[in-house]
Amino acid sequence: MMKFYFSLSCLLIFSVNIWAQSLGLSDIVVIKDRVKSKRVSSYDRTGGNGDNIYMIKPGEKRVIFDVKGAGVITHIWMTLSPRPDVLNRSDVILRMYWDGNSYPSVHAPIGPFFGQGWNESYDYVALPLSAGPAGGTALVSYFQMPFANGAKIEIENQADTAVEALYFYIDYEEWESLPPNMGRFHAWFNRQITEAPPEGENEWEAIRPYDKNVDGKRNYVFANIKGQGHYVGVNFYVQNPTIMWYGEGDDMFFIDGEERPSIHGTGTEDYFNTAWCPRTPYLHPYYGYPRVSNHETGWLYRTHAYRFHITDPIHFNKSLKASIEHGHANGLTLDLASVAYWYTKEATDVGPIPDKEGRKFMPAITANDMLRWRHEWRKSMGNDPKLWGNERK
Repeated sequence: MMKFYFSLSCLLIFSVNIWAQSLGLSDIVVIKDRVKSKRVSSYDRTGGNGDNIYMIKPGEKRVIFDVKGAGVITHIWMTLSPRPDVLNRSDVILRMYWDGNSYPSVHAPIGPFFGQGWNESYDYVALPLSAGPAGGTALVSYFQMPFANGAKIEIENQADTAVEALYFYIDYEEWESLPPNMGRFHAWFNRQITEAPPEGENEWEAIRPYDKNVDGKRNYVFANIKGQGHYVGVNFYVQNPTIMWYGEGDDMFFIDGEERPSIHGTGTEDYFNTAWCPRTPYLHPYYGYPRVSNHETGWLYRTHAYRFHITDPIHFNKSLKASIEHGHANGLTLDLASVAYWYTKEATDVGPIPDKEGRKFMPAITANDMLRWRHEWRKSMGNDPKLWGNERK
């Protein structure tokens, strides 16, 4: 019995240590030499209560963080007004520049970066990112963001309305110099209306036998990364125009120029650590579904899934192409968007993101649309007044 309790105690201590390491708690007892904690925030420099950046007009840019030397950003909190139903947070752009570079290593709309899709606002809980009460209006990051030779964070308002107020904290550590092998944080937004094959949409072999996809050439791309580093996760936003399950698409990670992926998954919900076509909100530190379809008809409309590789980063030495199918063998038309997160040895240019027009999400499919589809199907079947809906020629 004593042996059993000793083994159980060892297992519990091991589990706690693993959790502590994954949560960053193992560093909390380490006293760091020549490191000073600092903050840049939107506090009122006059001592009053106007603790915000006021009125960022449409088309205007503001630098909210510009620090020289070496350090690590450890925490970001921000909120802005008006609310998302008035100010679309997909049109407020966040850029971060490391080490004096003129190009951004973080380039994404502020809403999708922090886990808020479309022009919606909802609570979201994960380990490195969250959107808190009330209703997802407080945007938080705990990603570590090192820099050796300066850091700059910029906000651009591409919306049609002004950012009336922007409140923020950016907490960082000031270092004399960074130790070797500290990666630079990157994030990139993508959005695409995917294309079904010429033969038409197909899933679960409802129309024809399954197609094959072994090379991933038509996959949706989370990120196409150059250099040495590791991939640490993604926020994935799906707008589905049909009631059919959208998630038979496999995740595929092509490491160091592979023609076929050495990391190949079995389905979208499987990559996001769930199973059997979920429609249930679920929040875990590493994965979850904070927003799911709220329709009774299958998987129509909007779903947000996230997956963070905190204890299981995907390592690469030269390059990584992170991708996923849109339906099995890329058989579906979907409105997809994502923000991917990774670290590489050096700060690189993540490249452009879709412009304002390219970020404009598709409108919802309604019951009226479905009735019109049914009307056209009835005509194609000869317009028999007793047609039910699942007859076939």
